[in-house]
Amino acid sequence: MVSVSLNRKGRAALVLALVAVVGMAFRVSWNALRDIANAVGADDTAATLYPFVVDGLMALALVAALVLDGKDRTFALRVLGAYTLASLVLNYVHGLVPELHDATAGWGRLAAGEYANWVLVLLATSLPVGSIYFGSDLVAKVLHHQPTPVPDPIPAPIVNAEESTETISYRSTPDLLESTPLPALAAAVPVPDPAEVEPIVRSAVAAESVRPRRATGRVPAVARPTRPKRTPDQLLAEARKVTAGWPDAKLTAEGIRLELHTSPVNARMLRDTLRAERAAEGGAVAV
Repeated sequence: MVSVSLNRKGRAALVLALVAVVGMAFRVSWNALRDIANAVGADDTAATLYPFVVDGLMALALVAALVLDGKDRTFALRVLGAYTLASLVLNYVHGLVPELHDATAGWGRLAAGEYANWVLVLLATSLPVGSIYFGSDLVAKVLHHQPTPVPDPIPAPIVNAEESTETISYRSTPDLLESTPLPALAAAVPVPDPAEVEPIVRSAVAAESVRPRRATGRVPAVARPTRPKRTPDQLLAEARKVTAGWPDAKLTAEGIRLELHTSPVNARMLRDTLRAERAAEGGAVAV
């Protein structure tokens, strides 16, 4: 508590000292800027307010630079630097021309040379107009300024329970409060006899090899068979010729399909037709 109190008192003293120094510097600059304003044609009231136009905008630009950020802050610092340089030039001219101290210089005369005098008069008379423009712009920027949100602090990493358990298990014996129990042994898995597994594997491979593979896409026109499509009568004639010597048990749709290279639907139709013809002729049909 004592250190915090001293820290606050030190900051307060520093701020008060800064205000005192700035106030005295403004008083010194106010005398020079007032005489400059009288020399360029300002009346007594305007000459009294003229230092507040120049040095006052410097204070406004400094406050705006503390509040703003990014490009707006750069703009405020540039205004502060420009008006500081202008005030420095006018104070320097006031020190070089003794006639300005007692108001004996001619009206509108700040330098002996014509070009230098024109430049100084232009600088002195343009500062109030610039204060109106730049001051209004800085105030608008400060009023519309949105402070940058402060990101949330990064949460502390969550320690994995498994990793912490492993760390405890790797400690030396004196560091552990209790002895760490040994992990339970996994149940023995029975290993099948290779002689029993081999027939199962062979049957599975055979079943997979017999299963017909489905087409995965459209067959190109070049790869399609060039055999012309047969009519039902032609298929029936070929089936009669091929199965003439077949027994009834062999007369199946699969056998007809393999011999005639036709679709399963046509093979079943031919099988039923041939069986019906044999039944009509008095043959026995095997169901």
